[in-house]
Amino acid sequence: MDLIKKMVRKNILAMTAYASARSEFTGVAEVFLDANENPFDNGLNRYPDPLQKKLKEKIAIEKQVNPDQIFLGNGSDEAIDLLIRIFCEPGKDEIITLPPTYGMYKVSAALSDVKIVTVPLTVDFKIDTNKVLERVDERSKILFICSPNNPTGNDIPLAQITRLLDHFPGMLVVDEAYIDFSEQDSCTKLLEKYPRLIVLQTFSKAWGLAGIRLGMAFAHPEIIQLLNKVKPPYNINQLTQTAALNALNNVTEKTVNVQSVLEQRAMLKKALNDLNFVKKVYPSDANFLLVQMEEPRAVYNFLLKNNIIARDRSTVTGCAGCLRFTVGTAAENERLITVLKNFKTDSPI
Repeated sequence: MDLIKKMVRKNILAMTAYASARSEFTGVAEVFLDANENPFDNGLNRYPDPLQKKLKEKIAIEKQVNPDQIFLGNGSDEAIDLLIRIFCEPGKDEIITLPPTYGMYKVSAALSDVKIVTVPLTVDFKIDTNKVLERVDERSKILFICSPNNPTGNDIPLAQITRLLDHFPGMLVVDEAYIDFSEQDSCTKLLEKYPRLIVLQTFSKAWGLAGIRLGMAFAHPEIIQLLNKVKPPYNINQLTQTAALNALNNVTEKTVNVQSVLEQRAMLKKALNDLNFVKKVYPSDANFLLVQMEEPRAVYNFLLKNNIIARDRSTVTGCAGCLRFTVGTAAENERLITVLKNFKTDSPI
């Protein structure tokens, strides 16, 4: 599609992708002497499928997209990095981020010498779409939207996202790492209408597979082809592919775990609101709660002394005085509240 190609760096269009042994041969064989592998079978002596075809077929069914609309990366971070390298000219182009938001957009852009333009969210963590569009110029190549947002936990309304899709001239990336905990529809439903839309999801959160580092990008097939062109040849190892396939064969476990998190989120929100040093528990559509409180660093240190780790977000734009609490198991959440009830704001820490 010419619209997409016009956005791509010229050297990316011109380059020839690395051709691995397993990408050159895709048929059926009994003797493999093409990839300089160890011939003694231990279950992992062969290179994995570089395009993860079986896994993508399963994901396509689960997510109701086509396999050619799927890119798999070493976490969503790989897709973020590759998208910036594909669409942004170093030292010239820029991305737009909406703080407070996920920090890797900024890190990946800085690594590629791409300027970061920030348009802070409103006080209730929504997008000021007019301000975003006012900051757009010919160098604005990618707009990153995190929804549900990290670290605030709230959905970005689809009406705001579609308005930006209608008017932002570059690539628009919606990072949906926490979408399984939200009642809002995924933006994957908008892929057919908006060819410049890229949706990121992950196996790290709802699927409980943070340890395998598997992220998903859903986009127009031409964008997927570009991602496959520039990725390392075997970026998703066999153990990761097998673990993800096993999870997709047992969706019930994921569904049960998500429901438990949602129930615990409601319980945790109520219990935190009952603490006299808690000023506000922000609404959440994710698996965590952002909590504004008196003396957040003192609370953080008190929890640490009790072997509980929270995330101090008090220095992040728009999050003054806030700690972020991941929703744990019922036992973990109960322990958290029990410890917090023993905290006194006037105690020396």
